[in-house]
Amino acid sequence: MGKIFFYVALALVLVSGLVFAPEHAGLAIHPMDQFQVKPLFGGDHVGMFTVTNVTLWMLLAIVAIFALLVLGSSRRAIIPSRAQSVAELAYGFIYKMVEDVAGKDAVKFFPYIMTLFMFIVTANFLGLIPMSFTTTSHFAVTGVLAVVVFVAITVTGFVLHGAKFLALFWVSSAPLALRPILAVIEVISYFVRPVSLCIRLAGNIMAGHAVLKVFAGFAGALGFASFLPISAITAFYALEVLVAFIQAYVFTILTCVYLKDALHPSH
Repeated sequence: MGKIFFYVALALVLVSGLVFAPEHAGLAIHPMDQFQVKPLFGGDHVGMFTVTNVTLWMLLAIVAIFALLVLGSSRRAIIPSRAQSVAELAYGFIYKMVEDVAGKDAVKFFPYIMTLFMFIVTANFLGLIPMSFTTTSHFAVTGVLAVVVFVAITVTGFVLHGAKFLALFWVSSAPLALRPILAVIEVISYFVRPVSLCIRLAGNIMAGHAVLKVFAGFAGALGFASFLPISAITAFYALEVLVAFIQAYVFTILTCVYLKDALHPSH
């Protein structure tokens, strides 16, 4: 059995060396090409209403979420199926996060936070499928998600507390002379929040996929020695699976932290 596995692996290495080897001497690896936005139907021009690969994979993420949360749990069986178990685990996980981080009064915002988490984590995992497109690697996508969170939380703060929401920027426990300086720092850090959310998510996803592409290029160019980058790809792919979940978790838990500030603005 071990010999069969060895010969199969060797054959795959040889095939990859023949198929993916560059036409000219040297390495020709372009790791950023995988992030290009391309129209699905005719031409190269991308306009405001052009259906692109981003559109397709965002739609697939929505379909996957619907299949898991709606169709997968529609039977509501006492002994749940695998899909129902995953849906229930996701529901309980996010509900507990919202309640623990932002408080019980934040539970009314649970549907939005649940939707946010499921979209990000599903898009991240779909992006790990070979030949797919990772929508969360684009700042245009993560930027919109971050701005929507920022605006929604800011509006919520002012609607619930009015001018008292500005107490978030006034550190009353600090010495009086330092309070104006700290207020400026708090204001700056508050408006940096959407930038931080956007860059953290897209940057980590983009970097991981670029590294995978580089190792894949090495595997295609090295021929017999490609088992080395293939081993690295295997290990790094496992890490990317973890990163895909962690980045969705970080984005969501930071949203809960910011929501807590909107519900309880005083320091």
